[in-house]
Amino acid sequence: MTDPRATTLVFLPCLSGAPWTPRQLAPYRHRPVRTPALPDGVDDVERYADHVAASLADLDRPGTAGDPGGYVLVGDSFGANVALALAVRRPSGLRGLVLSGGFAANPVTSPLRRRALQALGRMRGPLYRGVALRAHARTLASPHDFAGEVCWSTADSRRLFLDHTPAASYGARLAAAFAADYTGRLARVRVPTLVLTPAHDVLIGPDAARILREGIPDAREVVLPRTGHMFRFSHPDTYGRAVEEFLAERVDPVAAAAPGPDREAAGRATR
Repeated sequence: MTDPRATTLVFLPCLSGAPWTPRQLAPYRHRPVRTPALPDGVDDVERYADHVAASLADLDRPGTAGDPGGYVLVGDSFGANVALALAVRRPSGLRGLVLSGGFAANPVTSPLRRRALQALGRMRGPLYRGVALRAHARTLASPHDFAGEVCWSTADSRRLFLDHTPAASYGARLAAAFAADYTGRLARVRVPTLVLTPAHDVLIGPDAARILREGIPDAREVVLPRTGHMFRFSHPDTYGRAVEEFLAERVDPVAAAAPGPDREAAGRATR
């Protein structure tokens, strides 16, 4: 049983839109969790953030010592970009932020690679299923994927998109990722933040994590050794331990110490 007054973990999916599976959620079984889906065909990160904010309206309130409530956003890759878009708005219910394999702005700096991804985003039908998804799966691959708690392959990555991502949504989400830029607003994030980085990530690269770490005032980075961009899928236990350690050290104590009505009244009486 989870405490209804506890802080809720909200897991935002990657570009595929594939929700967290029970296997990936197992490390958090003692906590309340939500896994909102991404809407299809949306090409603006702000609209994704609007969608997530609406789904969390009941949690968006200040906490107290007896009822910390609120939520922690855990965003994976594209989901991290959506989580960041919501975090810079400073919602009253936000207690913490986890950005895994994430970025503040389009991390694809190579003009050639950017044009290639844009071309993939325009493909439909057999070209999407046979060319675009095979090429995209290769950009996600790491030499560590086979050695995780769950053996992962490029075929698994392609299947993930086949099962969860219509071609129009794939193209729209690429366009959204290319257009969004929160670099100048990172200082607006006012909650403890974990930047969770895989050791090997060809798609995102190390600069994206550095920008987040240096731009968010209360951010720290943890690099998970022998992991790749798909570490949510291939290393769910390693990933989960890192998130749990962050929550135990930075989020849970703060939530427990949130001022309640009696404490606030006592504080006012002694001023």
